[in-house]
Amino acid sequence: MILRNPIFSFFLISQLCVGIMGNSLLFVVYVYTFLIQPHLKKPVDSIFMHLTMVNILSIMCALIPNIMSSFGVQHFLDDVGCKAIMYISRVIRGFCICVTSLLSTFQAITISPSNSKSAWLKHKLPTLIFPSFFFFWLINMLIYVENIVKVEAKRNFTIVGHGFSHAYCQTSQIAAHESWKFVFLILFRDLVFVALMIGTSLYMVCLLYRHNRRAQHVHNSSLSDHPSPENRATHRILLLVCCFVFFYCANNFLNFYTFYTPQKIPTLEVITGSLSASYPTLCPFVPLKNNKIFSKFIPSISMMRITCYQGALIG
Repeated sequence: MILRNPIFSFFLISQLCVGIMGNSLLFVVYVYTFLIQPHLKKPVDSIFMHLTMVNILSIMCALIPNIMSSFGVQHFLDDVGCKAIMYISRVIRGFCICVTSLLSTFQAITISPSNSKSAWLKHKLPTLIFPSFFFFWLINMLIYVENIVKVEAKRNFTIVGHGFSHAYCQTSQIAAHESWKFVFLILFRDLVFVALMIGTSLYMVCLLYRHNRRAQHVHNSSLSDHPSPENRATHRILLLVCCFVFFYCANNFLNFYTFYTPQKIPTLEVITGSLSASYPTLCPFVPLKNNKIFSKFIPSISMMRITCYQGALIG
């Protein structure tokens, strides 16, 4: 049965608009930096720039089918559309895990002391970014090739048995040994990159703690009150990693529950789609908060609003 609920429709549309606008704005800021003010660009910006484009695709694949379903649109996707949407969304989700892990590792190496074992990697990091992107795309595209063959459009909306279920799509019945092989492959990939993400994040926390301990012995308040750009970037990436791990765990729990539950629940399918789009929706606002170029536009926008408001009062 197609889920029709005005509350779900409003929430999903709001999430779609906020996510696309936030990521588009961040992408424009980075394009402006690369083209107009190249002296402000940093190697990590290319990772964020790539992530914003992936986030837009992820949000659209996760939310648009659920939005159409909430309005009662039937047969929105056929077999080909289902294969394309499910394949793209799964590949992008895996890619986001890899890129967020790369982001955390990149920053951990960047702020590591010059006498650390990873110091020799600092100068090579910018040259490793795009080969890493290529490797992440390739490995995730290969993982889901075999599984996507089993995806088809829903013939009826009451699905019973093991398998993934989407607003308009489903996987055909999967044997127990086949499902466990696929689940093991996905879990292995996720555990490797999430463990790397958490490990590098803990390493950055230790480095920040030592830095703050040393800063306490400095009597110059200007050094202690204003964190360095490296520390601000580290706090920003730690916040992104925490958000990612939270939404990743919540989304995975619901995914496995809906995969193995005999009777599929439409409400859970919508919640799962919303959760999978939550991190891409919130992600751009963390780097935007402390972006120098974006912060320069805030006073200008505020002045324009005040001027327009005063003009309306006078008129």
